[in-house]
Amino acid sequence: MAELPKAAVERLIRRAGAKRVSDSAVVELSELLEDFADDVSTQALRLARHASRKTVTGEDIKIAAKL
Repeated sequence: MAELPKAAVERLIRRAGAKRVSDSAVVELSELLEDFADDVSTQALRLARHASRKTVTGEDIKIAAKL
């Protein structure tokens, strides 16, 4: 089950231009966003470790998101 707040995800969809948003759309986007965030976080941690750091930086996140 998604942990992101439903209202925040719905706002993202509305900001994209949707007038109406179904509950299932919110749930699906939440799950996709969490999967993506998990993948990016894992890759960012690998980058930090490769650089012999314990701290994940914003730059690690930016690079990981592009990979």
